[in-house]
Amino acid sequence: MEKTTLGERGPSVSRFGLGTMSLLTSQDAKEASGLVRQALDCGINLVDTADVYDNGAVEEVLGDALRGHRHDVVVATKVGLPMNGDRQRSGGSRRWIVQAAEDSLRRLKTDYIDIYQLHRPDPATPVDETVGSFDELVRAGKIRFAGSSVFPPELIVAFQCEAERLGALPFVSEQAPYSIFVRGIEAGTLPVCRKYGIGTLVWSPLNGGWLTGKYRRGEPAPAGSRAASGNPFVRADDERKLERVEALAVLAADAGLSLAQMSLAWTLEHPGVSSVLLGPRTQGQLTQLLEADGVVLSGDLLDAIDAIVEPGVNVDPRNAGWVSPGLQREQRRSPARI
Repeated sequence: MEKTTLGERGPSVSRFGLGTMSLLTSQDAKEASGLVRQALDCGINLVDTADVYDNGAVEEVLGDALRGHRHDVVVATKVGLPMNGDRQRSGGSRRWIVQAAEDSLRRLKTDYIDIYQLHRPDPATPVDETVGSFDELVRAGKIRFAGSSVFPPELIVAFQCEAERLGALPFVSEQAPYSIFVRGIEAGTLPVCRKYGIGTLVWSPLNGGWLTGKYRRGEPAPAGSRAASGNPFVRADDERKLERVEALAVLAADAGLSLAQMSLAWTLEHPGVSSVLLGPRTQGQLTQLLEADGVVLSGDLLDAIDAIVEPGVNVDPRNAGWVSPGLQREQRRSPARI
């Protein structure tokens, strides 16, 4: 599989990576380990996870699955979201970052993390404290690189500037949702990352299954799908997406591709995207997803997709991944108006 450098300063990563949020959703630990090894055999060298995935269980499975392959794999994990719902075990403070890193190292059964990412912005912690904490871990050899996840452009810039002021290693990557249906990062995040030499890892390239064509007008959501499970961000009756899926499916068929193949290949066409994280639940799903490897879309097809979903637009704004606290009602009203 083709590889690229993650931004200007990061490691070499495969153009498709393995996302593991759903690793234990439909299979046991033994089957999950088999899926990880299948990904490695297919040429994937980037495995992305987080401490909160199944409250640490996914990191533990990866630690076992990567035994004997550790130095061939770029392991990325995250810190910041509440562990087991506990707000005291979350955020971007030095106290929590240092402790959480040790916990992840133990679960992953490794002595270093390749890319350690802040899972979401933490407005309650000063930027210099967070940047300094990641740099401390780099200097201690606990992590090789630091990165962010679902940061707005202005915060990406703030972290880069603070790293320069402190003489710290700047973040090498940003992770964000990106698909034909979720194009918001094209307006600000991707240009800012390219300006600062930051690599971009993108997730949910099929928008929760929408871009496989599994949700159809007038039909119930398939059993086992995210919409059927009650996921509030994946609604099978979303008319805006139903209309666009039908038009996109025609384009894919005319190009001799499945909708999923076209959609996955599309994400790699943007020059700012370093790697696309796939989130298969089974080995069979991974095989299907990797049918997009090597697919190149024509300029005419890209233009036709732009005509269906406008560049820079999220069809459903809730799919953006993070909402600024400044949009909360109490932040938009004077005390007398609340």
